[in-house]
Amino acid sequence: MALYEQWREMAYNESVGKERLQALWAAYFQEEKDIYAQILKNPDEVVTGTVKELADRYQVSLMTMTGFLDGINDSLKEPNPLEEMEEDTPVNLGFDKALLYKNMVAAEADWLYNLEEWKNIFDEDTRKALYREQKSSSTVVKDAKVYPNDPCPCGSGRKYKKCCGKK
Repeated sequence: MALYEQWREMAYNESVGKERLQALWAAYFQEEKDIYAQILKNPDEVVTGTVKELADRYQVSLMTMTGFLDGINDSLKEPNPLEEMEEDTPVNLGFDKALLYKNMVAAEADWLYNLEEWKNIFDEDTRKALYREQKSSSTVVKDAKVYPNDPCPCGSGRKYKKCCGKK
């Protein structure tokens, strides 16, 4: 079984009980935060190696590194082959800084997008702008409802009920 499948089975297996899953995720989030703190210190360095080498480098288990690679994959300039990943699969952590920040905001991972290391990458105004950009991109804006006596949106000048609203 590929590492990715093992990770998904372990991290989302509700049959182990809610408390065990909460403990697993609490430990994972702390290790994830530590890895991000390290890679954000040198954001322009593209960290490469096998899954096992990166797990050893950041002193985490293979499963934690697999989960980390799953989480960061959408922010990478060149995505890793998650589905086929084994411990000797070469991977990279070359991420797009703005996209990573916005993805952290989208995931509502405040413990990640509020890391001190971001202050050396983006100034406060840039971080706020990226935050707003991400939040507004997921906001659904409904069109105003057109009532029968409103002017027709087609621009004819007639009432909606006498124009496009006719049945």
